[in-house]
Amino acid sequence: MIIVAGGLTSLVLNLPGHFTYDSVVQLAEGRGGGYSGAHPPVMSWLLGLADSVRPGAAAFVVFDVILGAGALAAFALIGKPGSWLTPALAAVAFFSPQLLIYPAIVWKDVLFAGSACAGFACLAWAAELRARRRVRFALLTAGLALVTLAALARQNGAVVLPFAGAAVGWMIAADGGRWRRGVAWGGAFAAAGAVLTLLASAALDTRVDQPNPIGEAWNALHAYDLVAALAQDPKLDLDVLGAQRPKAAALLRSRGVSAYSPERIDSIESVQEEINAQGQISWLIDAQWRAFVLRHPLLYLRVRADAFRWVFLQPRPLDCVLIETGVDGPPDELALAGLSERDTPRDDTLGEYALGFAGTPVYSHAAFASLGALLVVLLLRRRRPADMVAAAMLASAFVFAASFFVISVACDYRYLYFLDLAVIAATLYAAGAFGWRWRAPAIGPGRRRSSAPRRDTLAAASNGRRPAA
Repeated sequence: MIIVAGGLTSLVLNLPGHFTYDSVVQLAEGRGGGYSGAHPPVMSWLLGLADSVRPGAAAFVVFDVILGAGALAAFALIGKPGSWLTPALAAVAFFSPQLLIYPAIVWKDVLFAGSACAGFACLAWAAELRARRRVRFALLTAGLALVTLAALARQNGAVVLPFAGAAVGWMIAADGGRWRRGVAWGGAFAAAGAVLTLLASAALDTRVDQPNPIGEAWNALHAYDLVAALAQDPKLDLDVLGAQRPKAAALLRSRGVSAYSPERIDSIESVQEEINAQGQISWLIDAQWRAFVLRHPLLYLRVRADAFRWVFLQPRPLDCVLIETGVDGPPDELALAGLSERDTPRDDTLGEYALGFAGTPVYSHAAFASLGALLVVLLLRRRRPADMVAAAMLASAFVFAASFFVISVACDYRYLYFLDLAVIAATLYAAGAFGWRWRAPAIGPGRRRSSAPRRDTLAAASNGRRPAA
């Protein structure tokens, strides 16, 4: 009831949702049917569907809230709460910006986090209801669909698929104590998710009207790495780029370094545009980046570590984007999306409320990761089938966060939103275990436990004597 009330409160406070530049563009693409490919096309497609239900895509916001709140409710209920700790934690959690405001921000990161957590919640219930085969099959199917949606929602979201497959493999092996059967099922589940992701991506790519948008994103990342390396080592040789485009190399070394900021790639956007105006030199940027990584691997690791430090630790949180409320975007795309700029007193109040948590553990990915690591240890210690699913969800969140060591270009909070939401869900699940024994015998491959009393025990009890050991 608390989680449902929290979800409804989020909808009341935030509908028709909050749109930023990216989401306005995606809604405009969804309406027009043609996608740029700069963002996962599934976002534009879903926003187009939601807009057809009701202009403005409020239905998409409702969908996101249902995913997040549904995942939390599912994990909380499967935890069989034996005390008031679970509802108390749920009530506190819904006062956080992550649950009160974030589900109503139209971002791919929110869709990814909600669908991934909901997918693992379905798998956890499938592990719990192993005796009801039809229900279990339906839950496995729903879980497959949701983790596939998560893989489509973010470029690096496919990391959830192998962990979902591992969770399925464990639950199948735990039923009959056969590892081979579990490995086969887990591998088939992960492979099915990968195939569905590829097929859906291919179908959505037919609407993409720009050539190689992913290649452009990688090229921008490579240029950002080169500028960051020059900022740390001004003597770095740009021989590959300098031999073909000396003006471009000089721009990176001068204006690029002066404009560089580890907080976000936008700081060198004007420099990149000026370099691109000199002609098709993206292949030279890529070649120079490869030469840099091969010749100076330690410098590359320092550059990437600095970028990851900003997104994971956020040394100056107010310099990063912690929250966005209202509607903001380019005028042309706003018109195409059927939206207008919005900055109401309610939007300002919500934004100020969220920023009030800046610098506290509420916005600390490191704090959530530490709690998540503790939960993984506890869950792996007990190893009930649903425990393993929750642990797999947390492990996938850790690997997803770690992938930003390679691709991080900004310190926005939303990039690691999945990590924090997964820890909240796992915390609600584990809180219910305070009514259980954490040292209960594990149910796993090779160790089945029957709930029926032993016959010799019942016979001994009926004779009034103590059963033999």
